[in-house]
Amino acid sequence: MEERISDVNSEDQPAEKRARKKLRLIASVSTFGGLLFGYDTGVINGALPFMAQPDQLNLNATTQGIVTSSLIFGAAFGAIFGGQLSDRLGRKKVIMYLAVLFFIATLGCAFAPDVPIMVTARILLGLAVGGASVIVPSFLAEMSPTEKRGRMVTQNELMIVSGQLLAYVSNAILGATVGAQDANVWRYMILIATIPAVLLWFGMLLVPQSPRWLITQGRYKEALDVMKQIRFGNRAEKEVVEIRTALKAEKQIDRASIKDLAIPWIRRLVLLGIGIGIVQQITGVNSIMYYGTEILRTAGFGTEAALVANIANGVISVLATFVGIWLLGKVGRRPMLITGLIGTASALLLIGICSFLFEGTAILPYLVITLTVTFLAFQQGAISPVTWLMLAEIFPLKLRGIGMGVSVFCLWITNFLISFLFPILLSGIGLSSTFFLFSFIGLFAILFVVKFLPETKGISLEALELKFRQYGN
Repeated sequence: MEERISDVNSEDQPAEKRARKKLRLIASVSTFGGLLFGYDTGVINGALPFMAQPDQLNLNATTQGIVTSSLIFGAAFGAIFGGQLSDRLGRKKVIMYLAVLFFIATLGCAFAPDVPIMVTARILLGLAVGGASVIVPSFLAEMSPTEKRGRMVTQNELMIVSGQLLAYVSNAILGATVGAQDANVWRYMILIATIPAVLLWFGMLLVPQSPRWLITQGRYKEALDVMKQIRFGNRAEKEVVEIRTALKAEKQIDRASIKDLAIPWIRRLVLLGIGIGIVQQITGVNSIMYYGTEILRTAGFGTEAALVANIANGVISVLATFVGIWLLGKVGRRPMLITGLIGTASALLLIGICSFLFEGTAILPYLVITLTVTFLAFQQGAISPVTWLMLAEIFPLKLRGIGMGVSVFCLWITNFLISFLFPILLSGIGLSSTFFLFSFIGLFAILFVVKFLPETKGISLEALELKFRQYGN
């Protein structure tokens, strides 16, 4: 239970206030990485209609898919190598490197004269996005006290969806004010991301290194000095001892490797992690997060109206994330995920039906925006929170490295394939058929969860490991 000021000795109260203030600074600064993640994945939503014009990058359906998905392709590899680099160089230093990469790659995207340079810059931007997706939550988890860990780590998730909302709002404002006079407005939309990148770099100068990483390097005095900044009373010394003890225990663990996939229970658990990651993406969530404006334009809105209406998608994503975080403490993982998948599949089916029945009518764009908001309420309020939590829960310590690495890589690659194929499908088979297809795929996601996914709420990692050992063998 979280300690309250009244429970702390009066002489410890100033130290507690200083520690809390330092933790707030750490969370506020480092989660700019999450904000950049959200903004850079969301800004393409409003930039594409202007970027695609003949006097700009002259994009067709295929090149739209390539430009959009190239960032996700880079993120898949950034997620893999970012964690390894932070283990070698330290969380703080790598986050600062990522801020520089965010800044340079953003400039490359904003001033790209043609598609090849744009794609190259977006791949580099993706490396930063993928790295931030792994390193920032790890950094927050290592800096936070146990009783505040969940709140601090989920703050990064909130910053991601807030970054996407910021992108949608700035896209709408720039599209309405500048877009009519200047087709280069998409460059201004992208350039905005340089501001949080600069703030992230300078902010990290004020943030200490992770004490856990310092201990892995044998720098115990520095680790204790940092811990004294973010803890009060005798907690600093106690936690340093606990971390050293835990690291010694971890060194005794025989970590799983690729060759261990020959063992049935390990293979089954890794395949389950891959399945969870893929399930989150095959709902088609990022077709809406990346192409929401294009979907609404196809449904009948003009460009400016589509940019404004798309803000609703960002607002519901933020609100639903709050609800999802609250639900995680109240509801089992399986029912929450199954409900979310039924909700998203139904919303996609209804989009397909409405697009078929009301094609060309004035009511269609309003029906589509209502249903995309409904879809995102189920996705961000149930599916996404459960996905990341279950990936953290199902792997015992010896499997966590390979299990999380492979699962998150497959999640990003699925995201890449969907973001590449969506504009091609939209152009080739139309709005209704595209969403019918996603709804049909959603049925397989529901069946996978019902048949294979265990309940992990309230079950220890050791009990889960024993269950999989018995089932797999």
